[in-house]
Amino acid sequence: MSETIHTIAFYPGSFDPLTNGHLNIIQRALRVFDQVVVAMAQNVNKRAMFTLEERKALVQECFRGEPRVSVVMFDGLMVEAARKHHATAVLRGLRGVADFETEFQMATMNNVLAPALETVFMMTEKSHFFVSSHLVREVASLGGDISPLVPEPVNRALRERMARP
Repeated sequence: MSETIHTIAFYPGSFDPLTNGHLNIIQRALRVFDQVVVAMAQNVNKRAMFTLEERKALVQECFRGEPRVSVVMFDGLMVEAARKHHATAVLRGLRGVADFETEFQMATMNNVLAPALETVFMMTEKSHFFVSSHLVREVASLGGDISPLVPEPVNRALRERMARP
């Protein structure tokens, strides 16, 4: 008798804001994993546009009706948070070679800290290679149209945020 393995991808990031590239990675990961845990962390090296709670609500709105996606917030070591959520893998998106160097270093460190936790890299689709949360925030702050780059709930939230005095 074989045991069924429930696979859980832990997808950490700041998601400030969630972009169509992130959305695409999550949707494609659902073809490979039974569940995806979108894990939000406050990056102390970045000035956030949205609070953790606002980002969590936006991701939840984008995946309403998809029970296999959950959204959590964490602080501390990512591998500890992944273990707490019974993750079988850490999911990371790659846009290009520059991302790989940083991601490779993090994956190697995570492997030292948690050898049983695999890191799975997923290439961003070519239509999203150039999209980053940083660029989305910058374009939005300058009044540019970011609607092709983000899900509608995020677009709406960004427009509202930029309209504030």
